[in-house]
Amino acid sequence: MPDHPPPAPELTAADIRHIARLACLSPTDAQIADYQTNLAAVLGYVGHLRTLDLAGVAPLATPLPTTGPMDPDEPGQMLPPATLLKMAPATDGPFIAVPKVLGESEGGGGA
Repeated sequence: MPDHPPPAPELTAADIRHIARLACLSPTDAQIADYQTNLAAVLGYVGHLRTLDLAGVAPLATPLPTTGPMDPDEPGQMLPPATLLKMAPATDGPFIAVPKVLGESEGGGGA
């Protein structure tokens, strides 16, 4: 195991703008520079975590102690479609309208 974390990945301003666009964000140029530094540090730390020997470490569902049993994952009563559509911020006929995030060149598939 290395004694120091691996170097942070090189992220360009274009990388940050692309990530921001996918997250529907419009950062300023000053924010882009900050995000480059901060995201590179986070990714560098994740790279360091990948170097840890976790053999024999049991996976956790949560680091917090749980109290009481968890309910079984079973379907419950569903909302009537008309009620759900009334709650939606935008609709298109019998569907909930959502903003387009990925373009055709992004691998989003679709029709």
